[in-house]
Amino acid sequence: MRSPLPRRRGAPRSLAGSRSGTLGGVGRRGFLKALPVAGAGAALLGGCATKEGAVTDVDRVLSISLGQAESHPSYGSLVSFGERIADATDGRYGARVYANNSLGDQQETVQLVSDGAIDMAVISGTQIENSEPRFLPMNVAGVFDDIDHQNRVMLDDSIVGDLFASLEPHKRLTVLGGYTQGSRHLYTSGGPIESPDDLAGMKIRVQESEIFLRLIRNMGGVPTPMAYSEVYTGLQAGVLDGAENNEISYVTQRHYEVAKHFTMTNHLVGFDFMLANTDLLADMDETDREAVREAWKETQSEFVEIWKRETAEATQEMLDRGVIISEPDAFAPIIEETGQSILENPEDIALYDAIRALSEKDGA
Repeated sequence: MRSPLPRRRGAPRSLAGSRSGTLGGVGRRGFLKALPVAGAGAALLGGCATKEGAVTDVDRVLSISLGQAESHPSYGSLVSFGERIADATDGRYGARVYANNSLGDQQETVQLVSDGAIDMAVISGTQIENSEPRFLPMNVAGVFDDIDHQNRVMLDDSIVGDLFASLEPHKRLTVLGGYTQGSRHLYTSGGPIESPDDLAGMKIRVQESEIFLRLIRNMGGVPTPMAYSEVYTGLQAGVLDGAENNEISYVTQRHYEVAKHFTMTNHLVGFDFMLANTDLLADMDETDREAVREAWKETQSEFVEIWKRETAEATQEMLDRGVIISEPDAFAPIIEETGQSILENPEDIALYDAIRALSEKDGA
């Protein structure tokens, strides 16, 4: 084993960094066009990578695509992931984080990781489900109790090992794990929501997916697909009566200004998956490959604690701003039944049951 390189373990976590659509002054299309085989990280070989989000003085800097901004907790977590890789591989590998979809939108980056033009990417659960329907049980309502239950499942190879490797043969994609999106809840501009009767006729913004459409309909509301960027004005103008999301997004998007009633339904615990190019991992020395996997597991579990802390801070801010928070019991059976009703394939049902078996609530 070579001796560790003297190096700075990471660039400062400031909000500076590459702007959307540019990579060190080179357009995204031109940058990727110049890297048809070797991967975006190959352009940063040889150390001296001084951009924000990069570990410096390593032999190979892996490129990681992220849709969130540098201010999102996942950005700083990915920088720490690169630092862990550098430490664990004695400087043979590090990582550079490209935020704000600067390497392309999620649908595009899935293909770029598959092709090897990008080394890794953080991708939403719905996008992965589009690539492989076997991931459906991970995205249904009520499958996870909370983010701790979710993380236990994600670290249990007996449950997710084969699933996470299922994209490798035909897509050349390996799922390392991912980041929680936290528990999702309802919030409305009218009065408190205690039962499906209170939601009757209310237009609730949802993502355009069968899971969300069916769920809100069964809960009593009228599911209304709309771009996320339009939710605030939709609530303000009365085009929407409510929406659903986690506490952090509710606060950062200032939706409390136009929807003061927050109902803790916990109808879905979302997840962003971390994809890596399969050939990249296969080409690594076995020790380095395992080091990358272990570094990710540590990063993923650490992120759960970060999310808990920021959720608590967001909840306190909600209270400080006069948000009325309620936690009714009426929706739990509807959420569970809706989640199960979407699953028809015996393999999907078996995966759902395996996930539920790891629930502390169910006595596992």
